[in-house]
Amino acid sequence: MTLTIGTAAPEFELSNQHGEKVSLHSFRGQKNVVLLFYPFAFSGICTGELCAIRDDLAAFQNENVELLAISCDPMFANRAFSEREGYKFPVLSDFWPHGEVAKAYGVFDETRGCAVRGTFVIDKAGVLCWQVVNGLGDARNLVDYKAALAAL
Repeated sequence: MTLTIGTAAPEFELSNQHGEKVSLHSFRGQKNVVLLFYPFAFSGICTGELCAIRDDLAAFQNENVELLAISCDPMFANRAFSEREGYKFPVLSDFWPHGEVAKAYGVFDETRGCAVRGTFVIDKAGVLCWQVVNGLGDARNLVDYKAALAAL
């Protein structure tokens, strides 16, 4: 499934690394949202990408933008991962029903049971404004995301 720029982003509600519910709808009218799907907690490329975002967090999470990282890992794995790396942004679990949100965004790898590296920028109205999907082994270019956010 491929999403179309200019259409409503699929709604969801998932638990963050602390067990608190987070919904896309809760940011409507308040903040733009960057959804960052990643395959596995504690894996090399995922850790490197999320640490790069952690180290430049103001560009991705501020008064206008909320960053939501999503994997199909269980909440407890995401909690251990975020605590170990010092992430100050929500790390959401799409564990059960397994990969349901990743499937809605067209980034679930059925063979491996995980999300691929999909990134989606959603405006305050809940409309998909930008997207890019990278393969499991292809790291993201964070400069592209900053440009997409600057265009909002």
